[in-house]
Amino acid sequence: MELNLNNPLIFLDLETTGINVASDRIVEIALLKVHPDGTEEEKLYRINPEMPIPPKVTNIHGISDDDVKDEPTFKEVAKTIAKFMEGCDFAGFNSNRFDIPLLAEEFLRAGVDIDLKKRKFVDVQAIFHKMEKRTLAAAYKLYCNKELEDAHSAMADTKATYEVLKSQLDKYHETAYEDNNGRKTIPIQNDINKLSEFSSYDRNVDFMGRIVYDENGVEIFNFGKNKGIPVEQVLLEQPGYYGWIMNGDFPLYTKKVLTQIKLRAFNK
Repeated sequence: MELNLNNPLIFLDLETTGINVASDRIVEIALLKVHPDGTEEEKLYRINPEMPIPPKVTNIHGISDDDVKDEPTFKEVAKTIAKFMEGCDFAGFNSNRFDIPLLAEEFLRAGVDIDLKKRKFVDVQAIFHKMEKRTLAAAYKLYCNKELEDAHSAMADTKATYEVLKSQLDKYHETAYEDNNGRKTIPIQNDINKLSEFSSYDRNVDFMGRIVYDENGVEIFNFGKNKGIPVEQVLLEQPGYYGWIMNGDFPLYTKKVLTQIKLRAFNK
């Protein structure tokens, strides 16, 4: 089933120096832009992460320090990438929990103002796990009846993710899904808004889900001693908590969101 799109949809995959969103860096980024008329554009960038790539990580994706030492830094290509992403929604495999948060961090470090939160995000892994519960290679085999060659090659993974999403639409477009409240819906529809909603794990305010919306749309902390407590209440009653987060090993985007909430509360 071909995708029903109002906006271009970018499938993306990152190869990185590790899995810490706050401190690791991109070494390769693959972008596959699918336009509403079905035409496609590909962009693949090798990136100098300006930090060593651990050997155990190189063993996974095959990219070494020597491979990227002469490549541009993310800051040098950030504006080009941002321009390619203008007006697009996004899709990926585990992208809501990893690729998008890490990409947001890179843009902030590069000083490029791109508000990814205004976009729609379709996480193919979330659909897969909710409906079948497995990995990208298994998803590719299950939905496309193909073996995934060159796994952990960014473009191979990106193209496989695109194929899997189209096959998921074919397989599940009339399948009812029962949510945690026992309500049955048919969420796998050829509509990016519905796919984005279904493939979201949480109502995140920041990308990592450190701050989420409660059932009333109020921002609350989603970790630690203040889990479940409104952010504005914590900032009022525990003024030192803001400084602890700002000086801690938290993603830059989480700090940005927290600062926005603090300024909004101050101006009330």
